[in-house]
Amino acid sequence: MLAARFAEVVLPHLGDALSLARWLTGNPADAEDVVQEACLKAHAGIAGFAGGNPRAWLLTIVRNASYTWMARNRPRGVVSVGDLADLDDVSPPDNSDSPEAALIAKANSAAVEAAIARLPEAFRETLVLRDINGLSYREIAAMLGVPQGTVMSRLARARSLLMTELGGRP
Repeated sequence: MLAARFAEVVLPHLGDALSLARWLTGNPADAEDVVQEACLKAHAGIAGFAGGNPRAWLLTIVRNASYTWMARNRPRGVVSVGDLADLDDVSPPDNSDSPEAALIAKANSAAVEAAIARLPEAFRETLVLRDINGLSYREIAAMLGVPQGTVMSRLARARSLLMTELGGRP
């Protein structure tokens, strides 16, 4: 019974869980460790899941597991900006006519990912939860334990910082 409930609630959202963990830890290998720990916690707590949004529930567990894992495994002075080597596996867009266009697209993706990685933690986390994972303001507010207005202001500030860093207007 619990295994079936786990499969129904958790397994469909593992991709999003891994994505969030990667953004928070900045490293694919660390993200896999975090998601494994989060899955163990989700399995242990699946009986207490009362319904609602299973994706938001799992991502909350992943977020908490990420910060716990980083506190335990990384010195406070270490800041990871991610593994941009993953972008080597990105195929060029279908509409690219030349290798130059593919190179420009890859460089743009790398610049955006690096800019997101350099955002202050609270802004990066909010941006990733909203714009990459697609959670609602209400779900993010509940996950982070902050008012909905704080989520909106952090998101606006994160987007503004990204635009400034990437050369656009604030």
